[in-house]
Amino acid sequence: MIKVRNAGDGCIITLARPDKANALTEAMLEGLASAATDAATNGAKVLMLTGEGKVFSAGADLEGMKAGLGLSPAWEDASAAIAAFPGLSIAALNGTLAGGAMGVALACDLRIAVPSANFFYPVMRLGYRPQPSDPARLAALIGPSRARMILLAAQRIDAETALAWGLIDRICAPGALTDTAMSLAEAALAADPGHVMALKLMTNGGTP
Repeated sequence: MIKVRNAGDGCIITLARPDKANALTEAMLEGLASAATDAATNGAKVLMLTGEGKVFSAGADLEGMKAGLGLSPAWEDASAAIAAFPGLSIAALNGTLAGGAMGVALACDLRIAVPSANFFYPVMRLGYRPQPSDPARLAALIGPSRARMILLAAQRIDAETALAWGLIDRICAPGALTDTAMSLAEAALAADPGHVMALKLMTNGGTP
């Protein structure tokens, strides 16, 4: 289940399946893509992605994987829609980020996390391939060697390591997660949407 809340010029998307560690179904992925696209269409300047409970997302829903979810284009559609959002996007990681859920967080501009969060992408051990855009986005953030540590060596890293590597940008207390995300969004919320979009494009190597 996906919850969407619009707050002024911001949009908050919440993964709301805490009883299943927010494991992603195809319908949830489609909801993520739709919500991100709608936020852009409606002129939101900031997009925040978070989850309910103590885990951001355990990755793919296991029953869905048995039915072929791993090959669904919905994964790439969700991460592409978030990456295409013209404003500032922030992943406020309320807990562990695992598996295919890594893609939607990697597509965000900034990532903040609680101290208890762990990060792993067990495609090597499980025999699956990551979604096509994930390895390149991961390597762009933390470098090829560290990306291989996560993908090929199947290493699980903690929040402190993720911060040191550049996978996340800040660690904050669980009770301060939303407030921290909103403080990071203040400048973008106060700016002209075109200015936000131009600066985002320039940091991605483009020309406004």
